[in-house]
Amino acid sequence: MRFNRAIALIAAGLLATSLGLTACSSDDSAEDGIVTTNAGEPQNPLVPTNTNENMGGRVVDRLFAGLKYYDANGEAHDEMAEKIETTDRKSYRITIKPDWKFTDGTTVTAKSFVDAWNYGALATNAQLQSYVFTPIAGFDEVNAEQPKAQTMSGLKVVDDRTFTVELKSPSIDFESALGYAPFYPLPESAFKDMKAFGENPVGNGPYRFKTWEHNVKIDLEPNPDYPGGRPAKNKGLRFAMYQSYETAYADLQAGNLDALDTIPDSALTTYKADLGDRAITKPTAQNQHIGIQTSVPHFGGEEGVLRRKAISMAINRPQIIEKIFNGLRTPSRDFTAATLPGFNPNLPGAEVFDYNPDEAKKLWAQADAMSPWAGSKYTITYNSDGGHQAWIEAVANSVKNTLGIDAVASPVPTFKNVRDAVNAKTIGTAFRYGWQGDYPTMMQFLSSQYYSYSETNNVDYNNPEVDRLFDAAMAAPTQEESYKLIAQAQTIMIRDMADIPVFDYVAAAGRSDRVAKAELAWNGLFDFENIEK
Repeated sequence: MRFNRAIALIAAGLLATSLGLTACSSDDSAEDGIVTTNAGEPQNPLVPTNTNENMGGRVVDRLFAGLKYYDANGEAHDEMAEKIETTDRKSYRITIKPDWKFTDGTTVTAKSFVDAWNYGALATNAQLQSYVFTPIAGFDEVNAEQPKAQTMSGLKVVDDRTFTVELKSPSIDFESALGYAPFYPLPESAFKDMKAFGENPVGNGPYRFKTWEHNVKIDLEPNPDYPGGRPAKNKGLRFAMYQSYETAYADLQAGNLDALDTIPDSALTTYKADLGDRAITKPTAQNQHIGIQTSVPHFGGEEGVLRRKAISMAINRPQIIEKIFNGLRTPSRDFTAATLPGFNPNLPGAEVFDYNPDEAKKLWAQADAMSPWAGSKYTITYNSDGGHQAWIEAVANSVKNTLGIDAVASPVPTFKNVRDAVNAKTIGTAFRYGWQGDYPTMMQFLSSQYYSYSETNNVDYNNPEVDRLFDAAMAAPTQEESYKLIAQAQTIMIRDMADIPVFDYVAAAGRSDRVAKAELAWNGLFDFENIEK
């Protein structure tokens, strides 16, 4: 889902004084079992179908319960689903558990799911996560620029606890996806004013919403009526918004922050000694890429393919990972993440991810023969609030030194600034972005970012054959057949150099001495419900 969400691992700007040095150490948090954890300002109000970055996502996933949920290892378990029945992975009959309530006291019904999904799919609602409903029959009519229908024909309410889903074709991922945020239900009150609802959300998950002090903190408290499989083992969560990971790390060491999911680059050589058994290291399903939209001069068509390949081969990934991350990353070998089932590090053409200065210069010269680069600048925009400066500058320097061009890193204040410009197609430069898995399949990474029609396709990638192979992979009769089709699709993506994958994560995190237990989940976020003080 999430751009790091990202996912990726980014924090929005702190516009007030350091919360970490003040409120987080007060009696209403640390001493009464409330867990304080690092966060950033969400890009948008907290509506599940419009949240596609991880600062909003980490909150939304605490407030809502779906048909399924994912444990710390990424395994899916039934949450609101009592039964999910299918004989062909195309037609589903879903029965939800009885007597499950939203925090406003209203009952969650089958209609709560169907209405939420139809809202998310309808083009006029412009939801960032609308693409997830693509497999459902009737999506194309609902999601057209001028919708031909208001609801998807593939969704039918049978009774209060039962609804049916008809897909366009069999899907190997659909049931696995049902714990993903866009598939959460919504109460009737949400549809009266969705923006206002997102500022004060009413969910059905393990926590309920308390307050949102913009650019400072979001507070949640346990939902006493939550009957599901991931009840809160703490007395609440405070998502404290930091200007930098250095400040957050200082607060972690001082005991003013309980859990930090990203150790700053400056502490990667010392955090294990600093924290002892409170240091956390774990390979996770996260990545970082350099994207550039095809409308940027010199990056469309065949010229753009040559330049992206040249830039990729001009990046000395192993050196950057060793010098900046102390080895706590792995060089990219595809467009997903190395921890995912079916990952193949040896795809045809994967040598384009290797540092090869001579080949990079050759490809760049071929692009220059089409349209001279002289006088142009290669700029990589990144959010300065996310701890990305060192590696982005190293990438720019590697490109500059290899290709002999003017390559620079260009910071903007917040992650929200970058996401807004990317979504509006106005960024006009290369940009840093990453993805953090929402459920552990390669297709979750690929379909979200590289389907030609996905709202989260950052780089305008459009290849009908890749779309076809994605569809075939989803409809494959077995996982192994699906993996083969995914490999075929990624081979074409490498040929096209859809964007520039740089590295996958080996997450470095930590907990304070006030916390007895805090574990990272498979995707690099904390297993928040199970943090114990």
